[in-house]
Amino acid sequence: MTRLFLNLLVISILLLLPFSSTAKERIMLIGDSLSAGYGLKQDQSWVNLLQNKYVEEKKPIEIINTAISGQTTDNALLKIDTWLQVHEPSHVLIELGGNDGIRGFPIKLLKNHLTELVNKSTQAGATVALMEIQIPPNLGPRYTSMFTNSYHTVAKQTGAYFMPYFMTKVAVDKALMQNDNLHPNAKAQPIIRDFMDIEIDKWLKSIK
Repeated sequence: MTRLFLNLLVISILLLLPFSSTAKERIMLIGDSLSAGYGLKQDQSWVNLLQNKYVEEKKPIEIINTAISGQTTDNALLKIDTWLQVHEPSHVLIELGGNDGIRGFPIKLLKNHLTELVNKSTQAGATVALMEIQIPPNLGPRYTSMFTNSYHTVAKQTGAYFMPYFMTKVAVDKALMQNDNLHPNAKAQPIIRDFMDIEIDKWLKSIK
C-alpha cells in the first residue's frame, strides 16, 4: 500500500512539473507621472487598466508599478537597488527622463543615468526594456533631438529592448490631454493601455 502511494505521488509530481516551472512574468515599471496616474483616480490609470486586462485574460503577468510623479533618472537611481531587491522582477520597463528633459538636464548625464538603470536591472537578473521619451520643443530643436536620440544610443549600447513612446498619438490630441497639456486624461488611458498591451507582448515574445 505504501509503495503504491509513493508511486502515485511521484507520478503526480511529474505531471505537475510543466505547470510549476512556468514562472509568472513580473514586470517592474520605473516611471514618472505618465505612469503614476497623475490627476486621475488610481483605478483609471493605464497601468491598472492593463493589469485588470491581464487578470481577465488569465495572462500570467504582474505589473509592479514604482512610477512616481516628478521622478527623474537620478531619483530612480537612489531607489532602484531597493526596488530590485524587494520586488525581484523578471523584467524591468524604464519609462523615465521626461522630467530630466523639461528641466534641461545635460544629455550626457541623462545617458549615464539611463545606462546605469539598465545595467543595475540586468545585473539583478532582469530583462530590460527602455522606452523612448519625447519632450516639448521648448529648449530648441538641437536639445530635443539629442534628448530623444539618447534613448536609441543607450538601448543599442546596453542591449536593452527599445520600446516606442506611448504618448506620440495621445499628446497631439487636446481632447485626450489634461489642462496642463502635459498629462493624459482619463479618456486617454484605455488608448495607452491598448498600446502598451501590444508593445509589452512584442517585447516578451522577442525574448523567447
